[in-house]
Formats: sequence, structure tokens, C-alpha cells
Amino acid sequence: MSRKIESGTSYPKNAGLAIVAVAIATVSAVAAAEVQNIDDESAAQRSSESLHFSTGGRANNRDPEKATLSVDQYDVLTKEGNRSKLVAKPSGRESQVGISQSISSDFWIYDADVELFSDDDGDGYYYGIDLLFDADTIYGSADVYAAVYLSYEGGPWNEYAVTEDFTIFDNSGGDEYVLVTELMSGYPTGEYDLLIELFDAYDGAFVASLGPEDTFELAYLRLEDFERDAPDVEQRVIVTHGGGGAVGIWMLLALFAGRRLTTRGA
Repeated sequence: MSRKIESGTSYPKNAGLAIVAVAIATVSAVAAAEVQNIDDESAAQRSSESLHFSTGGRANNRDPEKATLSVDQYDVLTKEGNRSKLVAKPSGRESQVGISQSISSDFWIYDADVELFSDDDGDGYYYGIDLLFDADTIYGSADVYAAVYLSYEGGPWNEYAVTEDFTIFDNSGGDEYVLVTELMSGYPTGEYDLLIELFDAYDGAFVASLGPEDTFELAYLRLEDFERDAPDVEQRVIVTHGGGGAVGIWMLLALFAGRRLTTRGA
């Protein structure tokens, strides 16, 4: 989900208090409307934005130019039902007919690490997921891709991103893949588990997985989407009364400006 505010608008220097009053009223109304519409939006669609770093591990995270960007949209989050490791064919991918969907001993996911980021309202629930994982193989090299899923409060797995094809080298630790995601809409506040499924890029065969039963790193992640991570609007308004009464109007407008995915801040 993206929002845009056109630039280039100018305001008289002495319009201070009038602008603040109008801006606060407008922003408050928009905020109230958005809060009311959260459930309607999440019932229709989930959306997220991800930066994909196929090489270099987290050393690349502060340089988006070394990443590819994906914007993903899915149906409503499934909350009820059983969950199993092999979920389904990842979106946009096709598995070769007749390929066994049992885990292969030729591939494995050695480990994974998750760092959560972006909690603007300070409630302890985040809308950013920085996932790093290291896949290995018995071969000198192999091309693979991964699908990643979230489970809300122990419910079924819901895909939230699919990686690009990337190359792994035997049991090297230098081929870690990093997926940095912002959950934009459709993810209610709660505790989530995370599952990684690995596929052979050659024929789409399912070859390995790593989930919360394998490592605590992928369990009990406190998450919510960006739409639900909404600080009190009035507490974030900044007004300056110096000189000719200039006001922080652009600070007000920035509350609803378009957001692009960024990596963890310093």
C-alpha cells in the first residue's frame, strides 16, 4: 500500500495558527477514518513490501541499491485450520509434475535469524521483519528459491513473500539470504510464527524447510501491520512559534505521506 502527497505547495508565513488548526482537524479526521477502515481493508487483502539481498548477508542491508524490491499482495489472512510444513506451490511458481514433495537430504537450512523493526506507536508490536537464513547443499553449488510464511496465533501458514532465485555453495556461510519486509496491511496485532520452505530452482521440487519447531528464532514474533501501528496523531504534531509564526506543516502532512521500505535504522 502506498500513499503520495504532491509537493510544491507554498503557504503564507503568517498563516501559522490557521494552518495548524485546519491541518490538525484534517489529519485527525483522516486518522479516524483509517482506523475505522483497518478491519475492512485487512478482510480484503494483505500487502507487504520486501527488499531481497541474495548475497552479502546483513552487510548489504543499509544499501538498498544492492537489493531487489518486491511488492506483494495476497488474499485475506487465514486464521483458522490446521497447519503443515509443506503449504502449497509458492505464488508465481510451478513445480514439475511428478516431483516428490518430501524433504531432500541433499539440501537443508542450516540456521535463521530474525530481527523485528518499526514500532512507531511503542506497543511492542512491529511491522518490520528482517529475516536472514543460510541454506546449504551437498553439491558444490545449486540454484534455489524460498517461500516464507506467517502463522497467526498458531493458525495456518500464510505466504507473505517469495525470494528470487539465488545460488548456494555447499555448506558455506557466505551465501546467506536476507529478506527485509514491511507488513503494510492485513496483518492483525498478535504473535506469529514464521516458516521458510526451500525449493530447487531447476524443477521446483520442495527440498528443505525450517520453522518454529526447529528454532525458537522463528516463534512468537510480535507483529502487526503498518496500518495498525498508528501513534496518537496529536502527540506527533510539531509546531514552532518563532519568528514570523512559521509552523511545521510539512511534519503534519508527512504523517500520511507515501512510505517506501527502508532497512533497520541505526
